[in-house]
Amino acid sequence: MKKLALHWQVIIGMILGLIVAYLAIKLNGLRIAPVPGEVGGLPANQFILDYINPFGDIFINVLKLLAVPMVLFSIISGVASLKDLNKLGRMGIKTLLTYVGTTLTAVIIGLVLVNIFQPGKNVEGELLQDNRIRYELWQQESKAEKLDDICLICEPENAGRVAAIKAEMANEQPGEWVQDKLNKRESSAKKGPLSALVEIVPKNIVKAVSNNDMLAIIFFAIFFGIVALRLEEHHKGPLFNMVDALNEVFVKMVWVVMNVMPFFVFALMAGQIVKAAGADPNKLSELLSFLLQYSLVVVAGLLFMIFVFYPGLIGIFVKKIGFKKFMKGMRDAQITAFSTSSSVATLPVTMKCVDEKLEVPEKTWSFVLPIGATVNMDGTSLYQAVAVVAMAQFHMVDLTLGQQAMICLTATLASIGAAAIPSAGLVLMIVVLESVGLNPAWIALIFPVDRILDMCRTVVNVTGDGAVSSLIANSEGELTS
Repeated sequence: MKKLALHWQVIIGMILGLIVAYLAIKLNGLRIAPVPGEVGGLPANQFILDYINPFGDIFINVLKLLAVPMVLFSIISGVASLKDLNKLGRMGIKTLLTYVGTTLTAVIIGLVLVNIFQPGKNVEGELLQDNRIRYELWQQESKAEKLDDICLICEPENAGRVAAIKAEMANEQPGEWVQDKLNKRESSAKKGPLSALVEIVPKNIVKAVSNNDMLAIIFFAIFFGIVALRLEEHHKGPLFNMVDALNEVFVKMVWVVMNVMPFFVFALMAGQIVKAAGADPNKLSELLSFLLQYSLVVVAGLLFMIFVFYPGLIGIFVKKIGFKKFMKGMRDAQITAFSTSSSVATLPVTMKCVDEKLEVPEKTWSFVLPIGATVNMDGTSLYQAVAVVAMAQFHMVDLTLGQQAMICLTATLASIGAAAIPSAGLVLMIVVLESVGLNPAWIALIFPVDRILDMCRTVVNVTGDGAVSSLIANSEGELTS
C-alpha cells in the first residue's frame, strides 16, 4: 500500500487537532479518566494542556535548537558554493545582486499586504486582549529562559498580574495604551542613529550564539565564509568539507523532525487552541478567523509573485522569452515544487525546464540555479514578513517603521540560511521574531497551517530561480530566440 504523502498526513493531523480542541472546549464538563492523582479524572481541556500540549512545546524547543546552527552552517556553505571570489566575475555579481533584489522585493510586498489587510487586527472579541496580556507577562519574564506565552487558564499564580494589566488597559483605549507602552520602552532604551549597525557586529560570537543574536550570527557566518574562500586550497578544502558535513547533519535533523511533523501538528493545534480559548468557543472562532485571514494574505502575496512579479520582469526585460513562454516553461517545475516542498528536490526539473523550455544556455543555468536553490528563498521571506507582523497585530503590538525595516533586513539575510527542505522557513521565523523583540514561541500559533503554505512558498522560490536565470542570460546576450 502506497504511503500517504506527508502533506496529507499533516493536514489530517491539523484537522484532528482542531476536532479534539473543539470537543474539549465545547464539552467543558467532560472529564478524562483515569489520570494518576486526579480523582474522577481531569477536565478535557486541562488534559490537553497537561498531556498533549507539552509535545508541541517539545517541537518548538527542537526548532529553536536547530535554528542557530542551521543558519550558521547554511550561510557558510552558501558562501563556499561561490568557490573563488576572485573568479566570481560579472555574472556572479549580477546573480547575487539580482537574487538579493528579488528577495527584498518579496519582503516589501509581504509587508505592504499585511499592513493593508491587517489580518491580526481584524479579529473581534476578547482574544486580542488576552494575547496582549500574555505578551506583557512574557515581557516581565526572562526572555532568554521563558519559551512560551503565559497560559492564563493554567497558571493561576499570574492572576494578580493579569488583573493589574487589565486595570491599566481599562483606563485607556487599547491602541493608545499599547503605543504608550511601546513609546516608554523605546525612550528608556534610546540609542544612537547607528546603534543597530554596531549591534550587528558581535563582540563575542559565543555569547551571540548563546543569546540567539541572529543578525550577529549571520554577519559572522558571511564574514567567515568570505575570508575562508581566500585560504590556500589545502586549508580551504578540508574546512569547507567539514562545514558541508555539519550543514548536512543539521539538514538531516530537520528532515527527521519533519517526518514526525503530523503528530506535532496535532499536538500544537489542540494545545494552542485550548490554551488560547480555554472553555470559550467564541475564542476558538477568533483564533481560526486569524489563521484563515493570515493564510489568505500569505497566499495572495505568493500568487502575486508567481503570476505577476516574475512574469512581469520577464515580459519587460526578456522579450525573447516573454510572459506566456515563461509561465508555460516553468509549469512542470512549479508542479514538482508544490508536491515536494523542496527547492533542491525540484532542482533537476527546474534545470530541465530552464534548459529545454526557456532555452537558457547551460553555462548560465548551471551556475545560477544551484546558487538559487541555496540562497534564493523569496517565498520564505515574503511569508516571514507577513507572519511576524500579523502575529504582532494579533498580540496588539504595533511595530514601528524601524522595526519593519529590521524585518526586511533580517528576512532577506536569513533567507540565505534557509535549507531547501520542507518547513525550514518556519525554523528561521525564530530569527526574524527575535530581531524585533517578539516571542519566538508565537510560531506555534501559525505552525498548524504552515505545511500547506510551505508548498506554495516553494513554488515561488523555484519560479524565482527560473526568472533570475533568464534575466542573467539575457543580460549576458546569450538568448538566441
